[in-house]
Amino acid sequence: MCAPIDSNTRAPLAQPAVAPPVQPAVQEADVQTMPIDSPDSQSAQPLQPALPSGRQVTLGLMLPLRSATLAQPAEILRAGFMAAHALEGAGFAVNLIETGDGGAQEALDDYLRAAQDSDIIVGPLSRPAVNAVAGSAAARKPTIALNHPDAGTPVPPNMLVIGLSIEDEARQAAAWVSREQPGANALIVSGASAWQRRIATAFADAWAKLGHESQLVELASGSAYDTEMAVGKLNAKVQNESPSLIFAALDPFQTRQVRGVIGNHVPFYGASSVNSRVAAGDTLPELDGMRMLDLPWVVQSDNATVMAYPRWTGAPLGLDMERLYALGIDAFRVAKEVALGRTAFELDGVTGRLKARFGDGSTQFTRVIPAAVFQAGTTRAILTQ
Repeated sequence: MCAPIDSNTRAPLAQPAVAPPVQPAVQEADVQTMPIDSPDSQSAQPLQPALPSGRQVTLGLMLPLRSATLAQPAEILRAGFMAAHALEGAGFAVNLIETGDGGAQEALDDYLRAAQDSDIIVGPLSRPAVNAVAGSAAARKPTIALNHPDAGTPVPPNMLVIGLSIEDEARQAAAWVSREQPGANALIVSGASAWQRRIATAFADAWAKLGHESQLVELASGSAYDTEMAVGKLNAKVQNESPSLIFAALDPFQTRQVRGVIGNHVPFYGASSVNSRVAAGDTLPELDGMRMLDLPWVVQSDNATVMAYPRWTGAPLGLDMERLYALGIDAFRVAKEVALGRTAFELDGVTGRLKARFGDGSTQFTRVIPAAVFQAGTTRAILTQ
């Protein structure tokens, strides 16, 4: 997914104003945008259009709603999925399979239970569960995985991976920044978290392949004093070396710290992780001019597709959770296309422009997300070169 997920320590969340889900749920224990390699598998059945003639299609929505850490994001994704189902789900029933924090075998058991009563499986959501299903011969029915398996894991021919990917965002950002800043040298500023290092590495690798040079600076983590000293050293480096641009693999708080000290005289880019949710009446002038990639759901509120779906109406969400709600909407829409037997399709999605091939021996999924600029407390989409 696009950023770390916090533990579920809050009270149950309110639901969006949509029709209630169809839930003949199985109450059992839990469990890129790039071409996906398919392993040789004699057990996988040839993919057929999933829409049975004359009856409802059952979508098995497999989510870790009983997980200690993933229940909140799973509930928010479920709400997005059901919001789309309420609008355009005629002919589709939803079989909700609640999973927990079990290991690989439990993930497989849950998947097999889901497959017994469902025409298409949507899930799993956690990376370990996706690894378990992808590494087995269990995926005999069309499966829409909501997360990416580990790099190098062969994906079964009946599995389409549509999870949000911070690494792919970083690669798209490198291509976009290269068009805007031809011949530039980049200073990549990363935090010390594993997900931040993944963003920085993906951008650096793509940047190098485009023929550009870069330097990497990692901000030390620790006390407020340690952070202040690290940002001060970074500022001295920027003033002395005058990089063409900065690419930030940071969270919103770190981004505000860095930009507040360095100023806005150096072009400043990031993936969606740098985007801030701005409180009413605040403008965050230190972020003015910052450019980033983010989902249409976040930066294109006037987009016709975005406007078609209801917003979350419960307790206010952070942007990470908003993105998962949007993923739930697009997960239903992709499952519907697969159910209709369309082996190649494009969607103007709320998580980006989606393009898929599935079921014809050439499984692919790509998501292109828009560029945006932060100005006067608002993040708005912009046209790119």
